[in-house]
Amino acid sequence: MRMRTPRPVVVDSLIALAMAAAAVRLGQGSVTQGWPEPDTTAYALLILAQLPVALRRRAPLVVFVAVQMVGVVYIGLGYWPVASAFGSLLALYTVASVYSVRIAVGCAAGMTAKWVYAGVVSDQLSLGVVVGQALLYCSVLVWSGTLARRSQELAEQLRAEQAERARQEVAAERGRIARELHDVVAHHMSVISVQAGLARFVLDSDAATARGALGTIEDTSTEALEELRRMLKVLREDDLGGAESAAPMPTLARLDDLVQRVRAGGVPVELSVEGTVRPLPPGVELCAYRVVQEALTNVLKHTRHAGAQVQLRYTQHGLTVSVTNDGEGVIPARVSEGGGQGLIGMRERAKLYGGTVRVGPRAEGGFAVRLTLPTSATAARWRGELKG
Repeated sequence: MRMRTPRPVVVDSLIALAMAAAAVRLGQGSVTQGWPEPDTTAYALLILAQLPVALRRRAPLVVFVAVQMVGVVYIGLGYWPVASAFGSLLALYTVASVYSVRIAVGCAAGMTAKWVYAGVVSDQLSLGVVVGQALLYCSVLVWSGTLARRSQELAEQLRAEQAERARQEVAAERGRIARELHDVVAHHMSVISVQAGLARFVLDSDAATARGALGTIEDTSTEALEELRRMLKVLREDDLGGAESAAPMPTLARLDDLVQRVRAGGVPVELSVEGTVRPLPPGVELCAYRVVQEALTNVLKHTRHAGAQVQLRYTQHGLTVSVTNDGEGVIPARVSEGGGQGLIGMRERAKLYGGTVRVGPRAEGGFAVRLTLPTSATAARWRGELKG
């Protein structure tokens, strides 16, 4: 259980009481210093010269003026000036830690004048020594207070910069989630569209195929809704910082399910794996999965019966993902003239993990998507070079 931090006014009140007790105790030794013995009035003034310090954070200038006035009265009655100095010193430091140097120097000049007044009205104090002490103490207090004020300003500036960086990171994360949402919706809706068309085409002639297409639509829409709920939960403002997804993020182990859905949509897909399969960082696996998903979605959108090949190649320092199609049955009206949101999303994902994506036509026909992702060690080195 965390302990609550005391309020500043409580801390300052305790400081004021401690200073009042110390001033009374010091005043009791006035006689040994050659000054008159304090009476009730002297003790009352000593206490009044310290108690306003309890409000020093709320009204620094008012407190400073109050303790100086009480100190002047105390000195004017012929009592030992040193006993009343605690409150004045702390009040000057507080002013310097809150206000500008010009105001702090003005207050320091006022306190120096009070000390000079003590040297003038007393025969027991050397005026030169009093002035030297006043200048020394006031200079140290103004310097210390100014340093504290500037440190506080720098700390506030740092907090503001950290808050701005956090806001930018949240905005960037929301952008990544939006791209994730685009990938999910585009893929699943493409599958549903193809299956719905197939079901309508064979509804009267092949009931079994129609039922299979409707079952695929049901499964695909259910999975899409689950992913949408998970992502929308993350997008909520009050859940953004610590929400955990209700379902696991897609990994390369789920590529078989993805391929099966695309095959059910009428596109023959072959999946092959080269190299030694090993666990990869979750972000790398998600990136590879989404790129394959987007590439196969484009095959569903822009071709009728083109075959596609998905190849995963594990190397010592990374992963290479290739998605190609033979280009048969291309629907020209559906081929985008430029880079759409899907292509932008692929490139952004690859860049995030230090990889690259190449997309373009093949010499033998069709299109190819090639993703290269480094392993975690290589990615860490890449990020270090990028920051440097």
